[in-house]
Amino acid sequence: MLLYSESYYPSDLDLLQSKPTLVFLHGLLGSGQDWRLVIDYLSPYYTCLAIDLPGHGQSQCVTVTDFEQANAAITDTLLHRGVTDYVLVGYSLGARLAMYHGVSAWIGAQNVATNSAEIAVNNQPKLKGLVIEGGHFGLPQTERATRFANDEKWAHRFAHEPMHQVLTDWYQQAVFSSLDHDQRQGLITKRSDNLGSAVAAMMMATSLSKQPELLPELQKLTVPHCYIYGEHDEKFKGLAQASAIDNIAVVGAGHNAHIEQPQAFSVCVEEFVKRC
Repeated sequence: MLLYSESYYPSDLDLLQSKPTLVFLHGLLGSGQDWRLVIDYLSPYYTCLAIDLPGHGQSQCVTVTDFEQANAAITDTLLHRGVTDYVLVGYSLGARLAMYHGVSAWIGAQNVATNSAEIAVNNQPKLKGLVIEGGHFGLPQTERATRFANDEKWAHRFAHEPMHQVLTDWYQQAVFSSLDHDQRQGLITKRSDNLGSAVAAMMMATSLSKQPELLPELQKLTVPHCYIYGEHDEKFKGLAQASAIDNIAVVGAGHNAHIEQPQAFSVCVEEFVKRC
C-alpha cells in the first residue's frame, strides 16, 4: 500500500550519498505540505521526503484499520521511493506512528533468526534516527476506555458535521491554548479542505486508546532519538521531561512547534541529525 509523497533534493548531488534522507510525518488533519517551511530550511543540505498519511492530503482515499497497517504503508512508501538510510521526523499523530515504526524496526532486527530473514531485514530501509514532536507515548489500560469514547465522539462529528464547524471546536481544546485568534482561524481555514469521513476513519484506526505503551521499548532503542516540544506546550513538555529521552524545547512555540517556529525547529533537527 503506497502513500502519496513528495521529495526535495539538495543541489549538491554528493550530499545524496553522504547523508540520510529526512522523512516527515504530519499530524491529524494535516498533510506533507505542513513541513514546507522546515523543508525549505533543510533541503539544501538533506534529501527530504514528506508523506501524506492515510486519509489525508493526496492519500485521502487510502484507508487503514490499525497501527500495523499504517506502519506497513509507510514502509512500502519508503521502499518505493528507494530510501536507504533515513531519519524519521513525526508530529503528534505522525510522532506516534514514527515511534511505532521505530520500535517495530528495532524489534524486527532483534528477532532475526535465520540468514534468509537477515537478508530480508538488510534489504529494508535503515532507520538512523527518530525525532518525536508532541507525540504521546501511550496510555495505561485504565485510561483507554475514556480516550476511546472521546475519540469516537470526535470521529462521529468529523464524519457527519460540517468540517468548519467541527474544527472551530477542535482548536478550542487545551492542547492548542498557545494559539492566538489569527493562528486558530488560519488553521481552521487551512484544514477545512479535509474529507471528514477519511479523517474520522484514520482517527479511529490510530486512536491513542489502541496504541501500545511505547516508552519502555523506545528507551531500549540503539538508534539516536530525541523529543522536541514547544516551551508553552505544558502537557507534552511534562511527558518529554519525564521520559528520560533526550528532549529539546523550542522557544516561543506551543504544541505545533514546527509551524509556529520553523527555523528554530529546523535547527534542532539539523543538530540532532549530526549524531545519526
